[in-house]
Amino acid sequence: MEVEAEASPFSEGFSGSLTPVPAGSGVASSTTRRLGLRNSIQTNFGDDYVFQIASCQEISTLAVSLSTNALKFYSPATGQYMGECTGHTGTIHEISFSAPSSPQVICSCSGDGTIRAWDTRSFKQISLLNGGASREMFSFSFGGSSGNLLASGSNSQVLLWDWRSSKQLACLEDSHMDDVTQVRFAPNQQSKLISAAVDGLVCVFDTDGDIDEDNDLLFVMNVETSVAKVGFYGNMYQKLWCLTHIETLSTWDWNDGTRELNVEDARSLATNKWNLDHVDYFVDCHYSLPDDRLWAIGGTSAGTLGYFPVKTDPAGVAIGSAEAVLEGGHTGVVRTIYPAGSSLERLGQHRGIFGWTGGEDGRLCCWRSDNIAETKKSWISSTLVSRVEKRTKGRHQPY
Repeated sequence: MEVEAEASPFSEGFSGSLTPVPAGSGVASSTTRRLGLRNSIQTNFGDDYVFQIASCQEISTLAVSLSTNALKFYSPATGQYMGECTGHTGTIHEISFSAPSSPQVICSCSGDGTIRAWDTRSFKQISLLNGGASREMFSFSFGGSSGNLLASGSNSQVLLWDWRSSKQLACLEDSHMDDVTQVRFAPNQQSKLISAAVDGLVCVFDTDGDIDEDNDLLFVMNVETSVAKVGFYGNMYQKLWCLTHIETLSTWDWNDGTRELNVEDARSLATNKWNLDHVDYFVDCHYSLPDDRLWAIGGTSAGTLGYFPVKTDPAGVAIGSAEAVLEGGHTGVVRTIYPAGSSLERLGQHRGIFGWTGGEDGRLCCWRSDNIAETKKSWISSTLVSRVEKRTKGRHQPY
């Protein structure tokens, strides 16, 4: 029997907290907003993981992919269970509401070699692209100059379809030698496609016209280790951040293929920027266009998260002091975070919600932005910027 809306143990006198800290501040500020855990949902009994969260504010729906190969849907504000989509027979690697056809449509790609589209009103599958039984689909992205392209990352290949006709247009198979973990069309240059893979290479393709790998491969960036996630940042989204499977961080100018920052000891640097447990992994990066600021979101094996500003000046310290901490909501590794706004100041303006997180404890947490004078286990700025000695604990590798 499933519990679809379990009451949160933190909802009354909660012990979770999220406290933004003014950059460079060494003391508590009277204007510092105190934020806490609003609600948590146990998405299933047992050992099921929450892999990814996606949201569509236009239809007020929160989607969650689980290790049961299912997608479940909740109300972002209340956590009410709305329904689920089933059909994948392999691990769901990515979900997104980015389909150009309708805000009601969510797409997913899986280890079963398919990319599927689902109608969130009926929870029924409405289309399927099959890359073949021997292909695993790790990532997908919609784009192209006319908005008609769907790219996917597979086993050492990048596949491109015309999503309107479901016709496969190209198979780029010479640029990568291992699983393609990420594909992304550039936000401001929709004809440019970025692919990243386990082979440590990040490739830039031009998808205008007839796609030919020999002529349309523009740049190759060598990260030198297996790439986990990439994302765009900068005022024209001309930059690329890159997180690897060994938890290193680098930044690039993808227009000319140059690396601007290479942080091999990112976890240690982040750990030294707060007085909590060791940062064991990075969940994601978050970019605020209004502030032109980039954060790396690091986590502990016990489920605490921190927003660490990335200093992109090569001459300075690469990782700054934690500016926000999410603590008390999870009991294990956090796999996904979905912010409700574009910057730390704007994150609390979506119905008083900062964002949502999910992890290996099977829990979906919603973080609130209420102004709270005093809360249990709340962090103030002085505790975040000063390092204290503590006992060393043995840690396991989360991945």
